[in-house]
Amino acid sequence: MLSVVIPTLNAEKSLTRTLAALVRPTVRGLIKDVVIADGGSTDETRAIAEAAGARFVQAPRGRGTQLAAGAQAARGDWLLFLHADTVLQPGWDEEVETLLDRLQKRGAKGLDFAAVFRFALDDFSFWARMLERTVVWRCWLFGLPYGDQGLLVSRRRYDALGGYRPLQIMEDVDMVRRIGRRRLVFLRTPAVTSPERYLNDGYIARSSRNALCLMLYYLGVNPDRIARIYKKR
Repeated sequence: MLSVVIPTLNAEKSLTRTLAALVRPTVRGLIKDVVIADGGSTDETRAIAEAAGARFVQAPRGRGTQLAAGAQAARGDWLLFLHADTVLQPGWDEEVETLLDRLQKRGAKGLDFAAVFRFALDDFSFWARMLERTVVWRCWLFGLPYGDQGLLVSRRRYDALGGYRPLQIMEDVDMVRRIGRRRLVFLRTPAVTSPERYLNDGYIARSSRNALCLMLYYLGVNPDRIARIYKKR
């Protein structure tokens, strides 16, 4: 059974849809608990989480810190990390169950694998389709999914890797690099993410800033400094 960990910060706009995909009767046999790791929301995030039956834990603000706190509170043997504005599409639970069954047959070696979903945006524009194709190529060439594709990893592997580091940015890249490309499974089910940030900033501007931040990370620039660049408009 798995635990779902969702970091939040004033996520009332999107959290209801994200949780709805996790509390359907067909998935309740798979999910042990849903943990909301909140970084200090002042809106209705907590009320929405508790109404859905999720556990609400507070953590210092910062996605890496919040993910680590949520994982610590989770009870499942497998952990599914998910963004608050990402909605898993119908059939995700069957695909995950099939994967876990296959990994279980591999014994201890199966627990070393992790999985991510297919990136998709809730937008019908040309730029959304272009970005989705770019992500496909990035994952195929570099084995580098981002956090908005979710991350399914065994508790054993997560603990062995030392968990999420307290990074303000690039916590997802840091984690998948430690997991290793050869141990990543790319699932077919889409994880549909809100396009709000791309619509607000512009697809080209935001994508360019993301690429710049990734380049700086690989060049060894301090993640705190990268975070300041990322937040600039």
